[in-house]
Amino acid sequence: MSLYETLAAEIAKSIRDGVLRAGDKLPSVRDACAARHVSPSTVFQAYYLLEARGLIRAQPRSGYYVSAPAASLPPEPGASNPDGESTELAISERIFDILGSVRNRDVRPLGSAFPSPLLFPLPRLAQAMATHLKRQDPLDTVEDLAPGNPGLRRQIALRYLIGGINVPAADIVVTNGALEALNLCLQAVTQPGDTVLVEAPTFYGALQALERQGLKALEVPTHPRTGVDLDAMEAAIQRHAPKACWLMTQFQNPLGSLMPDDKKRQLVEMLARHGTPLIEDDVYGELYFGSTRPVPAKAYDTQGLVLHCSSFSKCLAPGYRIGWACAGRYTQRVQRLKLSSTLSASGPAQGAIAEYLEQGGYDRHLRRLRETLQTQQARMADAIAQAFPAGTRVTRPQGGFFLWLELPPAVDALVLHRQALARGISVAPGPIFSASGQFGSALRLNYGHPWDAGAQDAVHALGKLAREACRRPADRQT
Repeated sequence: MSLYETLAAEIAKSIRDGVLRAGDKLPSVRDACAARHVSPSTVFQAYYLLEARGLIRAQPRSGYYVSAPAASLPPEPGASNPDGESTELAISERIFDILGSVRNRDVRPLGSAFPSPLLFPLPRLAQAMATHLKRQDPLDTVEDLAPGNPGLRRQIALRYLIGGINVPAADIVVTNGALEALNLCLQAVTQPGDTVLVEAPTFYGALQALERQGLKALEVPTHPRTGVDLDAMEAAIQRHAPKACWLMTQFQNPLGSLMPDDKKRQLVEMLARHGTPLIEDDVYGELYFGSTRPVPAKAYDTQGLVLHCSSFSKCLAPGYRIGWACAGRYTQRVQRLKLSSTLSASGPAQGAIAEYLEQGGYDRHLRRLRETLQTQQARMADAIAQAFPAGTRVTRPQGGFFLWLELPPAVDALVLHRQALARGISVAPGPIFSASGQFGSALRLNYGHPWDAGAQDAVHALGKLAREACRRPADRQT
């Protein structure tokens, strides 16, 4: 056996024995050379062999990580199957009741909608805030009114340009987080009583926004890998004539689906044929695990029908509440709605983020964040495979920080939520992601918090509750 085969065999044994676990980082080539007294060529050949066997994976500009064995992971869920009818909404009270627990620091936040704030460069942001405030001209407070801080809008336009999309800074309206941007865009293209097409399952904030504005939801089948079914979507448009669509084309919440580029192009072309605006919620677009950032549907928009919304809340500064809308032909309407409602996002927060982006280092932070999230996803998936009952299905997203679990029918997700909360663990049960109350045996789990013994124990406790639910009659579940 050659030197590289011997090294590969030793590493493979460490993985089989559990010494190296899914998500663990292997020593760098330099460190491995020093420890083993071998050449870089030997280490590279060993790592290439292990990668070919599916035992490890290369992460660009980071190194090699242990992969979760494909055979050990639960299968993926299939596409959803909503009933195809529009639905009047009455879901907000249930959502408020369920999600109130995630604000408690003593609760393990598997049901949270945010990654851990410990993953963000908060000291550098604070320094950027101080620098901005020291040199702020009092008249800047007027410039920061909608459409927003000129320096920040210029930096956002540069981010679009890096992604290959030419967006004038004048087309960007800065908002109080992405949710305000999405709500303003929804208000700009609909009237009470209209129907809006959404994914199934969909982000519960979208359902709340529709309910608040007196709109109906039309759910369409969605696959956890590739997003909405375009044929079903076109049939729904022809039958119901929705006034808008609200979709996440990239790392959708809760499924984590990523629509392929060709499919995004087809989506935009189809909506253009029908003259239907697309409100594109793209808050997770920077959290990709591949080597290049996928482009949003906005990249294929030639008619100004895509209202692209995003924010810094999920990838840089959650507490600053800075988002934006790039609303195409609806930009002026969105800007006026912003002025007539909340007037402006926080001036100091806008200035601080603009200062931070101008200083550089944002992409370096994003690389570290993505590496951390990918590692934590692998560890959570491995724990789920060990702890949850047979019949569990789990997504394998290529970005973001959510896993979607479909459990055996015997498991009631709302009951499991209450049982878990009594043990200090929050989860997001499937029914809050559905206008019609579907997904009664599904959960969304957040892997965006540090993976430690407490996190592993929480996943194992959830798995135990799910296994117990499968063993007892439905009428005894409480």
